[in-house]
Amino acid sequence: MLGSRLVNFSQKKMINLFIEIANVIERVFRQIENTVPPPAFVTRGSYQVFRYENETVEAAVVQKCARLVSGLNASLLLLRTGYVQELGALFRMLNEFSEDILFLCQAIRAGETTELHKKYLKLFYQEELDNPDNVFLSTQNRSTIPRKKIHAAISRIPEQELNPSDNQELHRTLSQAYSGYVHAASTHVMEMYGGNPPRFHVSGMIGTPRIAEFTKNAWDYFYRGLITIMMVSLTFKQESLLHQLYKFRSYVEEQSLRTEWEHPEALVKKMKTKKA
Repeated sequence: MLGSRLVNFSQKKMINLFIEIANVIERVFRQIENTVPPPAFVTRGSYQVFRYENETVEAAVVQKCARLVSGLNASLLLLRTGYVQELGALFRMLNEFSEDILFLCQAIRAGETTELHKKYLKLFYQEELDNPDNVFLSTQNRSTIPRKKIHAAISRIPEQELNPSDNQELHRTLSQAYSGYVHAASTHVMEMYGGNPPRFHVSGMIGTPRIAEFTKNAWDYFYRGLITIMMVSLTFKQESLLHQLYKFRSYVEEQSLRTEWEHPEALVKKMKTKKA
């Protein structure tokens, strides 16, 4: 329950559906997790930590899925308590988790680890501290791959329904849309302001229109999380799981009253021609 009498029935029903989706994704993740040799307890400096001894693409997918599942569960807590600014920042993170998973899965499915994949994995597995016992003396020189290169790579996946150019622009737009929540841009911060008397809502925004808005937006991320774990099941050749997920996806669409879909190209065309 959201803890507010102002939340209407459809929003409560949607949150219950989110919980169902999160539970299913987590159960599937546990089975995917078991297909990869587990991490070992190793020594780094004077500490012992868990690390994957075989730094494979498959192990990277499992780790990214762990963050996806955790992120979806965290988004439920933020939504229930009304912390929608923080939820917006988490949406940005969930975007990147899903993109990275698709990017890595393509290497497995195509049987080809490109130079971009190799660089990504090298940076992904790089230790944060080259001197674990002295943070100050560590170089901390982790670099990152520009997000646009990941967008370009997943936009070229053959099964995509959009052409690579529009697909890449769509990913860029989604990434930028929630960037302001991460960096506290003024236009995003001002969404916290209002009420009578007007003030900044710094203890959540339960009882404001933002809850309905972000509940609607959250649907996209839970559904996308479901599609992402379906892609992982396909990639890891988990046919039985995939069959169950197809059935569950139909259930989710029926419960959400989203059983008819407009083709992505038609949607993008509308966005291109929409007047400001």
